[in-house]
Amino acid sequence: MLEWLSRRFELESHGTRIRREVLGGTTTFLTLSYIIFVQPVVLSQAGMDAGAVLMATCIGGALFTVLMGLMTNYPIAMAPAMGHNFFFAFTVCGAAAAGGLGYSWQEALGATAVAGFIFVILSLVGLREKILHCVPHSLRHAIAVGIGLLISLVGMEYGGLVIDRPGTIIGLGVLTAAPVLLTIFGLVVMGALIALRVRGAILIGMLASAAIGLASGLIRFEGLVSLPPSIAPTFLRLDLFGRLMESGFWTAVFIFLFLDMFDSVGTLVGVCERAGFMKGGILPKAREALTVDALATVGGASLGTSTIVGYIESAAGVAAGARTGLANLVTAALFLLSIFFTPLIRTVAGGVGIGPKKVLYPVIAPALIVVGSFMIASLKQIDWDDPTEYLPAFLCAVIMPFTFSITEGIAFGFILYSILKAATGRAGDAHPLVHCLSVLFVLRYAFLAA
Repeated sequence: MLEWLSRRFELESHGTRIRREVLGGTTTFLTLSYIIFVQPVVLSQAGMDAGAVLMATCIGGALFTVLMGLMTNYPIAMAPAMGHNFFFAFTVCGAAAAGGLGYSWQEALGATAVAGFIFVILSLVGLREKILHCVPHSLRHAIAVGIGLLISLVGMEYGGLVIDRPGTIIGLGVLTAAPVLLTIFGLVVMGALIALRVRGAILIGMLASAAIGLASGLIRFEGLVSLPPSIAPTFLRLDLFGRLMESGFWTAVFIFLFLDMFDSVGTLVGVCERAGFMKGGILPKAREALTVDALATVGGASLGTSTIVGYIESAAGVAAGARTGLANLVTAALFLLSIFFTPLIRTVAGGVGIGPKKVLYPVIAPALIVVGSFMIASLKQIDWDDPTEYLPAFLCAVIMPFTFSITEGIAFGFILYSILKAATGRAGDAHPLVHCLSVLFVLRYAFLAA
């Protein structure tokens, strides 16, 4: 068996061994495992069954992590993307009065699946990379920054670090409150472990916070292991046609498509460069990898979770020695093993009621803040010497947390980018597609105001 695995994944030609692949796959799982705790909490805000979302996350992650390993032999794990889940829960399913589309979670899954079908077509014909390259460099990075700010803001709200304040909208929370102190503790622990380059820092920080929460009676122990929950509440529950003729539906599809293109290409380049797979700036099997990513989007929506993508945290596994798809089998096995620890996951992700309608998540909150901080690193990629680049990027990034909407941030960024380029006689700097999208966004606002 071991000899067959060695031949199947070409371990010798990649200069690796089974032990290194097992270590790499385990490291990747520990680094990304926070999504198992976070995803049910986020999507439950849209009315989805948390247990079913947990199952969809673990099964989808395992299935498409294996498929990526088999089709490409790259050690890139797959799981629901941070940022996409927030767009899903708070924008697509958010109340119309709060700036959301007001769609049901079934309709949001339908939009995700339609985006996935488009992903598949674009990937198979090789157009996906070409479309991605049409998007201005500064806006690509600004979108990542904006999503990071939004995720961090939600984390601060979940942890009670910021609260509603009359007149100023939000303000500093009550720092002496027990849930807030637990949030601060988790944030400090995670920060220290990350600074010390400890693998699985976010997971360790969450477990440490959970232990303190249990010891203090702040959170309730729900058990360690059990039979897996049912996936039936979300499995094949997507609604593909309920909103198909509405412009809002296609706006959601476009954003899902847009975000996935950034995530998949960015992850492929980032992880494969580190692993030494790039050949003269070209990535072999890029089309196969992008196709798996596209199929994962459709598959994830069918199972009942938001967009599944390649995880940049796979770079931690590469740093630990992973060089082939064999590491993916290890990561996938750990995903499946996790479903038997549902009570522990409920304990860690459990909320703390602080009022009749207010629930905080002090164990999850620090993870969101830290993950958001990772995404802010894209600021250094923006050209801060060119106002036609940095002003649209700035607006794109800050509009997202200020309006609680990824859609509005992207729209404002594109519109201002086109206006500034045209005003300075540099309209040709942007691809015609950018100007077309800007016009569509303007028409969208005109339609909404009518």
